[in-house]
Amino acid sequence: MDTHKYSKTSNIIDISNSIVPFDDSLQLRKVNNDHLLEKKSLQDIFLSEDNFEDAEIFYPNKMNYFSQNVLEHKEADIKNNVQPFLLQETKQPLRNLAPPQEESSNPFILANTTESSLSHLQNDCIIPVFSKDNEKTIAHQEFIEMAYNAVQKAFPHHNITEPEIRVSHQIKGRTPSAIHKPVKELLDYEKTIYYERMAFIIKVPSITAIVNGNELSLTIGGVRSYNLENLYNKKSLERFKFFVGFQNQVCMNLCVSTDGFVEDMRVGSPQDLYSRALETIQSYNAELHLMEMKELTQDYLSEHQFAQLIGRSRLYQHLPKSEKQNIPLLNFNDSHINTMAKDYYEDKNFCRQEDGRINLWDVYNLFTQANKSSYIDTFLDRNLNAFEFSKGIQKALNGSSNYHWFLS
Repeated sequence: MDTHKYSKTSNIIDISNSIVPFDDSLQLRKVNNDHLLEKKSLQDIFLSEDNFEDAEIFYPNKMNYFSQNVLEHKEADIKNNVQPFLLQETKQPLRNLAPPQEESSNPFILANTTESSLSHLQNDCIIPVFSKDNEKTIAHQEFIEMAYNAVQKAFPHHNITEPEIRVSHQIKGRTPSAIHKPVKELLDYEKTIYYERMAFIIKVPSITAIVNGNELSLTIGGVRSYNLENLYNKKSLERFKFFVGFQNQVCMNLCVSTDGFVEDMRVGSPQDLYSRALETIQSYNAELHLMEMKELTQDYLSEHQFAQLIGRSRLYQHLPKSEKQNIPLLNFNDSHINTMAKDYYEDKNFCRQEDGRINLWDVYNLFTQANKSSYIDTFLDRNLNAFEFSKGIQKALNGSSNYHWFLS
């Protein structure tokens, strides 16, 4: 495997103050379907060289030296080409965690979820099996551990926060020794539980960016729903959802893009899960994602246009199937749309301006804020749809999208 030693002599992107300088003064250029930015790995974009002296850094795609003009997207001086790599997974306990944070009063998802901890999943929950061959499923805690190991491999010189875990749909049981006991007499050791659905996020707090005055932190996470598995059959490939994106630290909303999200990750073992997670992190185009989010700040809806959007979004749910199939997908229901209408007036961070206008970045965050009321198994899908829909409305404002139905 090729490696390259970095010295402290080249000052590329200073993250010593934990802010990557994608500020509002950056001149944005429009991105359309025919012109995409040159893809750069997350290490290329965010890893500061003057933090590490003689550190060996392994890059997944290319080892690039960036000039001082990296933010102007000038061509990198490519020194070596190496193939993507996937280390042999070695199971090990979580380590190098950033200090635990205070319990958030504004978690990344609400709905019917409750907060959980890794130790609770490891010590207090049973592991479901495939009933016909008694093969175990990949446990929630294994998913979190493999994701953590992948994040640590991708960012070896950054601290990683303790996973924030939310669970729902508790499945209860009891041991055979308690078969005849009334519920109120059950002892703790006689009770068994596991959670049908689980979502988690892991943040890299030293990798941040600014969009419209909001600080975004690089965030990796996933969703597991046992209801998607046929546990009454023999063991087969298991389904997971995995993403890498950003979290808005103002409101804890997640920002997910297409190339940072795997909707149906099917794997047969924890090792496969680790490899697929690492591959997703390596292929994520963070620079393009940030630019597209910043571009949302440049376009506005008038109060009338926002009212049209809300009204059409409610009509969309009841369109005949023949008409709906000719209109882009909007994966939000009336409850979400009502929340957006309320927050348009009342949300302290993303409400309308004095003249009634609202920019598309704020509209996007109204979507992601409303999405917190979604169940775990639909949460990431809707989060991605919020981003794609907001970009579609932006194109409609410029006369080049079939999303114009929502504004007509």
